[in-house]
Amino acid sequence: MTRTPLRPLARILDARARGENPDVIERENIRRRHEEMRDHSRARAETRLLVMGLAFFCAFSVIGLRMGVMAGSEGEEPRTARAGVAQIVPTRAEIVDRRGRILATNMETSALYAHPHQMIEPERAAEELAKIFPELDAETLTRRFTTPGSKFYWIRRTLSPEQRQQVHDIGEPGLHFGPREMRLYPNGPIAAHILGGSTFDNEGTRWAEIKGSAGLEHAFDERLRDPAKAGQPLRLSLDLTVQAALEQVLAGGMSLMKAKGAAAVLMDVDSGEVVAMASLPDFDPNDRPHNPTSGHPDDSPLFNRAVQGVYELGSVFKAFTIAQVLEEGIATPDTVIDIRGPIRWGRFSISDDHYLGTETDVREILVESSNIGTARLAQKIGPERQQEFLRRLGMMETVPLEIAEASSADPRTQSNWSELTTMTVSYGHGMSVSLAHVAAAYAAIANGGRLLKPTLLRRDTPPEGTRVMSEGTSATLRQMLREVVTEGTASFGDVEGYEVGGKTGTANKLRPSGGYYEDKTIATFASIFPASDPRYTLILMLDEPETHIYGMDRRTAGWTAVPVAAEVIRRIAPLLGLRPAVEPVSAADITLTSN
Repeated sequence: MTRTPLRPLARILDARARGENPDVIERENIRRRHEEMRDHSRARAETRLLVMGLAFFCAFSVIGLRMGVMAGSEGEEPRTARAGVAQIVPTRAEIVDRRGRILATNMETSALYAHPHQMIEPERAAEELAKIFPELDAETLTRRFTTPGSKFYWIRRTLSPEQRQQVHDIGEPGLHFGPREMRLYPNGPIAAHILGGSTFDNEGTRWAEIKGSAGLEHAFDERLRDPAKAGQPLRLSLDLTVQAALEQVLAGGMSLMKAKGAAAVLMDVDSGEVVAMASLPDFDPNDRPHNPTSGHPDDSPLFNRAVQGVYELGSVFKAFTIAQVLEEGIATPDTVIDIRGPIRWGRFSISDDHYLGTETDVREILVESSNIGTARLAQKIGPERQQEFLRRLGMMETVPLEIAEASSADPRTQSNWSELTTMTVSYGHGMSVSLAHVAAAYAAIANGGRLLKPTLLRRDTPPEGTRVMSEGTSATLRQMLREVVTEGTASFGDVEGYEVGGKTGTANKLRPSGGYYEDKTIATFASIFPASDPRYTLILMLDEPETHIYGMDRRTAGWTAVPVAAEVIRRIAPLLGLRPAVEPVSAADITLTSN
């Protein structure tokens, strides 16, 4: 700003010449200068206010826009990271059933650990923790907390929100929480042996990895842990509703028949998909028990009787013998066989449980379950051809099921496959297999003669399979299995509207020291339904069943396993979408009346 002199000399001289007061000029200049200074200050203040107004407008516009974006977007949990601290491995993929229902998922939780050197009242903390967690011992905790030099002690790997709050209320600065993501099985024991379970691996105070310890969790551990597939659930062939119904009925049957254990496999005969599979007793994978260190393996609830257990299953094998003689043209259903007995072989003998006459045809041998008749047919087959046919049915190798436990279920056979072995194997003695083996073989009988690899994974397209018998043999054998239920040893297995066909099997249990128990049996019913157009096969086994009916103790499959299997089919068939069919009534059953 140009400053004007307050007393300009020229104007002062002119004023004096005209007799005027020069001070007026000075006052006027001062007034003008003050006005210029005021105008300049006002302009500068107005500029500052305008700049501040624009700044506030822009700031509030940005904030408002951000708030609008946040209000219209999905909320996300903020995640923080600390330098030098390992982070939790990305979420483990979920496991779902064939309809997408969750079988295994993840849940955020907390771990609890202690820094004893930071604790103020270790004795009181130990007592309070023992009240919150009954499995913990207050004296042991006190000893851990008060040990000189102790710096760290794990207390619990997982906590519920309620337990975390209770620990927090103790107010002990030496108790610390660590973030965790635990595996959760929302259905509890349902499908426990299939899912297996999981545990923590590579564990720290602020991170831990989940690792599969058994079942599918172990078999597919790498796939489930793959961060690239964390959002892609592992889809199983199981149907959760059918699985729950099967386990419920099986548990009731096991209790009613006073059995030591029970197992069942339900398989789709056209795809090889295992729709349900159960083994009892079972466990809760959320609190998986420790592996046993002593005793027999099947004494533990962890033992999977459907896959790990290999048993002599008795007369269910007769269907394979009949299938072979029909397939190879050795006999027809009407071929008459000499069944006089017993058959002597050294110190061994083969006899029937009930008298069937001196001769009968092949159909009756299966329907009435004749050991002698089946052994005579096996003699016609011979050891080599019998072994080859059983190998084609998958009975001589481990069943290719996806769970880890299946790899240990090697079939057990006699080292010397003699003619006696051929005869005993023909009716299910001298060879031990799992229920999964039998399920795959009966599925081949039901689907027209194609052996499919059983699977626990959902298949989008059915596989071709390997042909092991002709469609004609399959159709004939299905009809014979239906007659076993309508006329033979499985009469309690008839379920109205579902045309159940099947074969019973009762075998005395092997002693660990050799020989057989006299009063302990494995009772099995291998079934297909509906027999005229099979969709499913159900193999059900009871371990050491016994029931008292008509004044006698009954241990055979016809009295124990068959009624339980019938109830299972009655319960699950509607869940599988099978409508009961109205079976034709013979003319003899119709009575004409007149009004």
